[in-house]
Order: sequence, then structure tokens, then C-alpha cells
Amino acid sequence: MNKGAVIAVAALLAVGAFVSTSSVYTVSEVEQAIITQFGKPVGEPVTTAGLKFKVPFIQDVNPIDRRVLEWDGNPSDMPTKDKLYISVDLFARWRITDPLQYFLRLHDERSAQSRLDDILGSETRNAVAKHELIEIIRTTKDRVPLRDTLLTEAERKQDIGSLVPIQKGRKLVEEEIFAAAAEKVRVFGIELLDIRFKRINYNESVRPKIYDRMVSERRQIAERFLSEGNGEAARIRGNRVRDLNKIQSEAYRQVEEIRGVADAKATEIYARAYNQSSESVAFYEFTRTMQADKAMISENTTIVLSTDSDLFKFLKGMDPDNLVPRPEAAPSGGDEVVRNR
Repeated sequence: MNKGAVIAVAALLAVGAFVSTSSVYTVSEVEQAIITQFGKPVGEPVTTAGLKFKVPFIQDVNPIDRRVLEWDGNPSDMPTKDKLYISVDLFARWRITDPLQYFLRLHDERSAQSRLDDILGSETRNAVAKHELIEIIRTTKDRVPLRDTLLTEAERKQDIGSLVPIQKGRKLVEEEIFAAAAEKVRVFGIELLDIRFKRINYNESVRPKIYDRMVSERRQIAERFLSEGNGEAARIRGNRVRDLNKIQSEAYRQVEEIRGVADAKATEIYARAYNQSSESVAFYEFTRTMQADKAMISENTTIVLSTDSDLFKFLKGMDPDNLVPRPEAAPSGGDEVVRNR
């Protein structure tokens, strides 16, 4: 065989190998494929895994993911029914159930993510605008919060720690968004599996005002409690003063009663002691007069007595003839005497 024939055979073998490799393709377990001819889909979508064949050169294989895919939207600001602007961050899971429709309408995953941004963002905005903020934040309608066991009965009656009642809750709002969005994405060959709120927060521009209002509300509650506490303290202090005055008055009454009984008893004892004879009566009168005069007379006191006073009577009754000699030497011609008193 000459050299030219060898080259021809080699070329034919190379062309045959290239044609055979171009006509064979594989589909993995996580993929499905659309065969296009001159850019248009031909035949049915390939949904089973394995080794497959196609017309070489004029047909192309377009793999499409069959796994559960994730959509993670960007945080978006939107108003609630009660005119509060909040930032909502969503995520969803979806998969391709009709690869042919998906390929014709969207062609690739990038286009699908963009279309999901539009649909889910729009439906979320509509749902948030129809509900108040508390309906979007709260998860369950009949949840009973835990309350401090130290709360008094009066504080329990004031509904301290109770929750504002809601009609739906966040779960039902998510279901509304899911139902509306799932119907719209079905025409693209997409099945929406799940949608959830990932994060809900106040808008950055109004967040300081919201926090200031929350602080103000808490301060009002604290001031109310402080006012009630001051009122209770004033009531307790008033009761204390009242009880103290009552106790002091009762004690003073008891003291006066005891003192009166003691004085009566002492008078009775004095009466029995001094009424035994006339001398006892006179002695009692003398001692009482001396006690009164002792309290009345001090040093260098001059007393002017009337003739009918008790003190004059006792002084008059003293013996005037009790004379004793002066201790100094007596002068010539007689003795000098002094009166003892």
C-alpha cells in the first residue's frame, strides 16, 4: 500500500471517529436535555440518564438542571398596610418540570432567576401592602407568651406581657405569596416548591424614629409604674403616720390611766398613814408645807409673810427662849446671847 492510500485511510478513520463522537452524548442523573436543530428544539426532551445519540453537526445538546434550585432575592423596601416601610428579604426553592417550555420561554437559568425576581418581588409587595406589620412579623395566631411568675394579680389584669391579637400571621402571608407566584411561574415550565421570609426589618431611613418611639413607649410605661409606686409609697407612709399616732395616743391614755390609779393609791396610803391621830395630821401638813416652800425658796430670797400663812404659823410656833452663849469671848458686864433657829 502506497503512502497516499495510508493517508486516505487515516483521514477516513479520523473523520469516522469525529463523526461518531459528535453523534454520541451522555445525560447525567441530575440533568435533562433539549435537542435543537439549527436553534430550534426537535423531538421530545431527554429526561432519562445514559448514553444518547443525535445527528452530528446539525443537532446540539442543551442540558437543563433537574435538581431543586434556590432563588435568593435581594432585600427590598416596601410599605405595609399601616404605612410602615420595611425591608423584606425572601428566598424560594424551585425546579424545572417542563424542560421544553422552560427552554422556549427562558432558555437558561440566568433568565429564569431574573423572571423569578420580577414575579416573586411583585407578589411579595402586593401581599405586604395588604397586611399590617404585626401580621407579617408574628408567626402564629393563638400563641400564648410566657409571663413572669413574680407578676402581681394587679399587674396581670393590666395585660402586661400579653400579645396583640392577629388575624393571619406570617405563615399565611407566605402561603398567599406562594399561591399567587406559583400560578405565574408555571407557564415557564417551573414548579415553585417553597417560599419563606428570610429577614424582615424596618427601613434604614425610619429605623431611628421607630427605635425612638419604642424607647418613648417604654419610658411611658416605666413612668406609669413609677407613679403608681410613688402613690403606693405615699399611702403606706400615711398609714404609718396614722398607725403611729394611734399607738402613741393609746399609750398616752394608758399611761395617764396608770398614773391616775397610782396617784389614787398613793393618796389612799397617805390618808391612812396621816389620819391615825391629830399629831399625824399636823405633821403631814408641816411636811407638805416645807416641801412647797423648798421648791419656792432659793438662795438670797426675801419672803414677806402674812400672819395667816402656814409658814408663819409654823415659825410662830417655834420656842423663842432657846438661848446659847456666843462662842467668842464675852464682854465685861454680862453674857451676849444668840437665838437658835
